[in-house]
Amino acid sequence: MTKSSPSAAKDRVVIGRVGAPHGVHGELRVFPLTDFPERFRDMERVYAGEDLLPIAGVRYQNEKILLRFTGFDSREKAAALTGRFLSVDRADAVPLEEGEYYTFDIIGLAVRDEAGQDLGTVTEVLQTGSNDVYVVSKKGQAAQTLVPALKSVVREIDLDVGQMVVALPEVWEENAD
Repeated sequence: MTKSSPSAAKDRVVIGRVGAPHGVHGELRVFPLTDFPERFRDMERVYAGEDLLPIAGVRYQNEKILLRFTGFDSREKAAALTGRFLSVDRADAVPLEEGEYYTFDIIGLAVRDEAGQDLGTVTEVLQTGSNDVYVVSKKGQAAQTLVPALKSVVREIDLDVGQMVVALPEVWEENAD
């Protein structure tokens, strides 16, 4: 239901982190932080921290991406980028299918039950393998509510309003008191 990708700034989406240089010609290891690592193949430029840099070359090696930037043609020059996060403008995020959301869009949503009762705010998304689980916290309360990201539970997500409506089974509602 959600796709992972932490956000750098409100208007950007983080897609990778620069690792150590690879070889002597300025290639850098990139650890993808996106569900769409193939996106690097067609990219012409990317933000490395706050700098928008043109990409000179991309190749894939196992789980990593080897990336070269124009103007960073030596190991020493490339090493200056180590540790930076790579991001793209929010408008350049990979479009998702209907009913799919980026994790950073879900975190911060107000959560209400079908009767309109405030349950808290999504503070975290756990990726369990079978389905995501939304961690809902209420200010001033230590207890958290875990909401499975299932259509039978999550009835509506409205990003424009900043709200999620859920149908919690009665057993959960009784235990939440």
